[in-house]
Amino acid sequence: MPRGKTQEESIEITAISKAIASVEIKGTSPLIVHAWSSKAKQMILDKQQGRKPAKESKDPQADYEASMYRLPDGGHGFPVVAFKAATVGGARYFNGVTMVQMRQALFFRGDPSAPDLVRINTSGPIMREDMVRVGMGTADIRYRAEYRDWSALLTVVYLPSVISLDSIVALVEAGGMGGIGEWRPEKGGTFGTYEVIGAEGTQ
Repeated sequence: MPRGKTQEESIEITAISKAIASVEIKGTSPLIVHAWSSKAKQMILDKQQGRKPAKESKDPQADYEASMYRLPDGGHGFPVVAFKAATVGGARYFNGVTMVQMRQALFFRGDPSAPDLVRINTSGPIMREDMVRVGMGTADIRYRAEYRDWSALLTVVYLPSVISLDSIVALVEAGGMGGIGEWRPEKGGTFGTYEVIGAEGTQ
């Protein structure tokens, strides 16, 4: 070893410790869903490619069925990204917490059979008929599913060194104020809100 130099200390990194929170939520207002149907996707593709879509008669029952997110076993679901977005959005209610921090610190898992969906526990939806404005203010009728009683179990992977289980529960509760789905408070409506009714964490 050359004179005057000392051996450099090796870099030692400790593995990041993760934990899993199971947070049970219950809807405090009905949840309205509107999944992108294959028909709607095809219409958008046709428009982008300059093709004029064929005029079809409206089928309320088909539109209603297509509005739902379904799990492989036929159960009902909702996009897991929506719950993460709502929870991250809840950070705005707390001083010293940013949405960027929470977006990077929390990881939501969906149902094992459909990772992009959270299973919705419900007795079943009803069909809604709503007048909406589309395009240049043109009126149209939408047929969508509404869950009047619903609950879900959110699985959140988090870093205990960064955020506590109690803090996660507070964020999920705050996210429920903004809601998920169509006509939620975040978008000026009153639907899709929820509250936390139970939580536990595991290492």
